[in-house]
Amino acid sequence: MKIKIDGWKCNLTFSSAHFLADYSKCSHLHGHTYSVSAVIEGEIKEGIIIDFRIVKNAIRKIIEKIDHKIIIPVEGKFEIKRGREVEVRYKDRVYIFPEDDCVFLPLYSSSAENIAKYILKEVVAEINSENIKSIEIGIDEGYGQGAWTKWERKQSA
Repeated sequence: MKIKIDGWKCNLTFSSAHFLADYSKCSHLHGHTYSVSAVIEGEIKEGIIIDFRIVKNAIRKIIEKIDHKIIIPVEGKFEIKRGREVEVRYKDRVYIFPEDDCVFLPLYSSSAENIAKYILKEVVAEINSENIKSIEIGIDEGYGQGAWTKWERKQSA
């Protein structure tokens, strides 16, 4: 059995700025209103797989940290100097932001694919109960385009 949560309809949205240094137009600082959706598959236990509120609250907790921030990936190819201002360098590009405006995430880049993987990891840590078989997280960068990633419980031998 599966449950689905539509991020747009459940107001699981956040707005953030980012840049993808190697991708022409996307190398410019720009932003999106993102939506986070989820599909959870599992066995019904006491009448439900998991309470919808638990999933939505877990997602809200994660996205509150990145809402209205500039996403800075710290595991990629950038040279980052932190202080009152954050300086991010890559090849001939230099970005400078107030530190309070930034969120530093363990990502290679701030693509929708990598943000989806990050949010999935955080959601799994927050709601991983024994009856859940898989969790899928989708991140939309506006209506109609996004990235999905999936975690599956390993079967014991």
